Amino acid sequence: MTTTPHKTALVTGAGQGIGKATAQLLVRRGYRVALAELNAEAGREAQAELAACGEAWFVQCDVASEPSVEACVRAVLERGGRLDALVNNAGIAAAASGPVETLALAEWNRRIGANLTGVFLMAKHCAPHLRAVRGAMVNVASTRALQSEPNTEAYSASKGGVLALSHALAMSLAPHVRVNCVSPGWIDVRAWKKRARASADPLREADHAQHPVGRVGRPEDVAELIGFLLSEAAGFITAQNYVVDGGMTRKMIYLD
Repeated sequence: MTTTPHKTALVTGAGQGIGKATAQLLVRRGYRVALAELNAEAGREAQAELAACGEAWFVQCDVASEPSVEACVRAVLERGGRLDALVNNAGIAAAASGPVETLALAEWNRRIGANLTGVFLMAKHCAPHLRAVRGAMVNVASTRALQSEPNTEAYSASKGGVLALSHALAMSLAPHVRVNCVSPGWIDVRAWKKRARASADPLREADHAQHPVGRVGRPEDVAELIGFLLSEAAGFITAQNYVVDGGMTRKMIYLD
């Protein structure tokens, strides 16, 4: 794919996992990439690693805080001069939070804040700048927006909200900004975590075999789709949700 000179992208949660893989792909394709990340250690490590690929810089940001988001966007514009692409990836990972009867409101609000309100705040403050250059936005939801395990109400609700917010934004920002959503399934991000938490332990063959494609997903799989949706090649695509799960949401599973 051709490079994209002089364009600036903002990727949230860019210090680890899917966000880091996406930032790396965009840098290699010629974007100047702002690495918005709450975890300073992860953000600085990502900046150092991506420096060999192109221009990327760390901006510490709590996406659930409007003042922090405003400061982040200002910093990106001061250095990048414009904003062509926004990838809303930051969030708290899926984890069972206990029975709904005992789910604390604070825990509910924490996940909604990071996973859903953060997307809203970034969209709110980036929209004028994306509109000015006919840019694009990709929001990262999850297959948990479409199916659930027990005791995941807060996470599932937050990701379902991201999916709905994405098509609402696509309508509100049309025709100047395209907005799409990506819903990953099981993505093995262990090798893409900050060095203190990274792991390369192999998964079980059973983990791979249960996927119709024959393997668990990788962050690069999601990054490639995000890169495409941000590109001019996807110019006729907006308001869509793309599931990246190796076919699992289409697989009928019954106990023997």
